[in-house]
Amino acid sequence: MRAPLTAKGAQRLRAELEELKSVKRPAVINAIAEARAHGDLRENAEYHAAREQQGFIEGRIKQLEAELSHAQVIDVAALKPGTRVVFGATVDLADAESGEEVTYQIVGDLEADIKQGLIAISSPVARALIGKHEGDTVTIDAPAGRREYEIVGVRYVG
Repeated sequence: MRAPLTAKGAQRLRAELEELKSVKRPAVINAIAEARAHGDLRENAEYHAAREQQGFIEGRIKQLEAELSHAQVIDVAALKPGTRVVFGATVDLADAESGEEVTYQIVGDLEADIKQGLIAISSPVARALIGKHEGDTVTIDAPAGRREYEIVGVRYVG
């Protein structure tokens, strides 16, 4: 099965890939060449650090290329599921006890970033929300215990 990815997430990953190929890869190659010019490579910390950095960059490039080639890019703005929560939905939740509100967008595993409110489709929160509608109450098993949330809003923004 192909991993789902929002169009915005695919764009972010492509931008990172381009940055690695056009900026960071040439910079580390120059750093290696410069360190080689300093002579003996066995005790040259700059050379070894640059080689390690090159390995990380090349590994990330390969990972991004593989992920992007196997991903199914979904245009969230084109989805019209109404108030039903599906992949790509931005969901506003209100804690049933405290009334505190949080907003999450359900995205592919590759683009999840909780600090930005992007939760993976495979996460317990997303799995509890999928298929529900605006106005429904959901129970989520969180590390801190069970929490009840009301789905206050569901929207689809590209």
